[in-house]
Formats: sequence, structure tokens, C-alpha cells
Amino acid sequence: MRSGNSSRRTALRGILIAPDAELGARFSEGIGELSTFELLLELKSYPSGQTLSLRIKQLQPDVVIVDAGTSLAEALRVIAHTAQTSPQVSVVAIDRRSNSDTIVRTLRAGASEFLYAPFDPASVSEAVSRLLQLCTGEPDAEVRLGSVCVFSSVKPGSGASTLAAQTAFALQRRTSDRVLLADFDFLGGTIGFYLKLDHGFSALDALQRACGLNHSVWTSLVASHAGLDVMPAPLLPRDEDLDTNGVVALLDYARTLYDWIVIDLPVVFQRTSLITIPQADRTFLVSSSELPSLHLARKSITMLEQLGFPKERFQMVVNRVSRRDGMSRQDIEKLFQCPVHASFPNDYFSLHRVITNGDPLGPEDDLGRAVDNFAAQISGAAAADSAKTRSVNA
Repeated sequence: MRSGNSSRRTALRGILIAPDAELGARFSEGIGELSTFELLLELKSYPSGQTLSLRIKQLQPDVVIVDAGTSLAEALRVIAHTAQTSPQVSVVAIDRRSNSDTIVRTLRAGASEFLYAPFDPASVSEAVSRLLQLCTGEPDAEVRLGSVCVFSSVKPGSGASTLAAQTAFALQRRTSDRVLLADFDFLGGTIGFYLKLDHGFSALDALQRACGLNHSVWTSLVASHAGLDVMPAPLLPRDEDLDTNGVVALLDYARTLYDWIVIDLPVVFQRTSLITIPQADRTFLVSSSELPSLHLARKSITMLEQLGFPKERFQMVVNRVSRRDGMSRQDIEKLFQCPVHASFPNDYFSLHRVITNGDPLGPEDDLGRAVDNFAAQISGAAAADSAKTRSVNA
């Protein structure tokens, strides 16, 4: 939006489009008490694109407020037209009630905010504050950005999803930090199933809206489970050709909200993994202790090196280690020609129990203790990196 306006502004100049006269009146009444919007024009029907563009050119509003309840299709048309032809103008969708599908569809079309009756003063004020930041170009307050940890398997069934989910739980339990668990395996993601989530939106929805994320859309996309925010994979398998810019935008936004972003990726050879790994602070390549998996792990290491990722950029972990395997950790490191960062026992019964119940592993289990130690290493390394950075900058 226009950056030349004074940073002391407290009200937004807007055009209200509300075929629902009662909804328009309730919105006008609600904002009248707060003095947060100055309505320049009220339209009682959805305008054509040409008419809307003319009004925007004449009045130079900061926002267009659109009734999304009377006709969602028409509202989406107006929102998309405004976003495409007048990107300097923000769009606020309004409705009589909060509906998750309407929220996501309007935000996908280009709306910046979604407000609903009775237009709670706190919610309206928060939305206006965010819009004013866009309008005035005010820099956000300095924040500590979160750390992105990704888990990618070398072979399907190696247990990367289990380790990602349980590590997220352990990080939250140990640090009480804000943790996001996201499933980027759009073809075979199972985290939503393991956690027994009944959630209509997925990490793919977030990626498709990544360049226009805000608080309203984010809260509708994430589910909560045992102290975590979770973005599951789509309910039905989707073969999507992801855009690198979308991944970068999503992770940049998530870093401002969470201390830890833990991502379950598909096998390392898939494009989704290869475009996400460069954006991560820590990459864990997961192999089981079976020979076919170890063979593919070695191929994965070679591939990543050929793509320009030195061995220092990723860490090998070996899952389902058993004394009967006949290979020591030193043998595996010799095979990989790189260190093994961690190993996890083959604790089938504990794992079966937690998956059946959708619960985190506990410290009473062998696998739970191993994951807890792993999370302690990660959080400890992050703290050390932060202290080192502060020392260098001092």
C-alpha cells in the first residue's frame, strides 16, 4: 500500500461493498465506535471490474471491504480483481458469521483480512493494526526467528514421519516453546492419521496461499494437538509441482510465529524435499538399519553432495537399530563416509501404542528416551548457535 502516508495514521480510508444492507449497517456501526475506518463510498451491489477500478482510481482508498456472505462467487470476483489490478489496496472480507471455508477461499482470492459480525472491537483493532503496517510501511518489531528442522527418509517406511512428530512433541515438552509440525508429504503423508486429526485444511493449502499469509488465514489452517500446531498433509493424495518461492514465503512467515518448525518431507529424491532442504536450518536424513535402506542412504548422500550440499549441511540418523543387525554404528559411518548423528531403537510395541492412541511417546519407553535425548541435542545446539551469534555481534 502507499508508503508515503504518515506513520501516525489510525484510520483507513475504505470503500464498502455490501449488498446485505443489514451486514453493512452492522459493520458501519461497529467501526463507528472505534474510528478505525473512514468510509469514502458504500455500494449496495457488487460492481463490475471496470466500475470498481474507476472508483479506486477516483477515491484512492486504502482498503476495499467486501460482503462475502450474499454471494461468495461475486465476492471472490471482486476480491481477485482488486488484488490483481490494484495491489496497493488491501481487501477485507466480511460476513455474518465465521466460516472456515469462506475464510480460506477469500484469503486465497487475495483478501488480507476476514471479519465477521458482531465485529468484536479487539479483532477489528488487531486487523486494522496489521493493515496500517502495510499502509504506512512501518517495520515490524524485532522478533527472534524460529528454527526449521526437516526430516526426509531415504526409503519409504524408514520412519521419518514418526521421528519428525515425536521430535516436535519432545521439543515442546522440553522447552515449552511454540512448535509447528507440518507434513509436506502430499502423496503419502500420515501425520494427520497418526494424530487422529479431523481438519479440513493442509500444509498444501498454506503453500498455495504462502505469498498472502496473515493471522486470519493461518489460524484457520492449523490444528492444535497436545501443545503443537499441526499442518497435516491433504486428506487425498496430491501430486503438486511446488514453487520454491511459495516454500520460502511460508517458512519465512512461520519463523515469525514459532520457535521450532518441524517438517516431515517425502523421500529425499522427490522434488518437494529437494526444494525445501536448502531452506532448513537442520536437515535429518533418516535411514533404517536394513541393508536396502542403508544402500539408498549412501546414494542419497552422494546425490546431495553432487547437488552442492556438503555433508555438514545434513545429518544422518539411523532408525530401528537392533543388536541383531550385526552392524555397529562405526560400520554404518564407514559405509556412509560421514558421522551418524543419532540412532533410535526398534521399539515396536511402544510405537504401536502411541500411534493407536495418537499420543506422544513418554520417557518410560526406550524410543521415547532416545527421542528426548535427540531433542535435547537439537535445542542445545540451537542455544549454542544463538550464543555464538550474540558473541560475534557484540
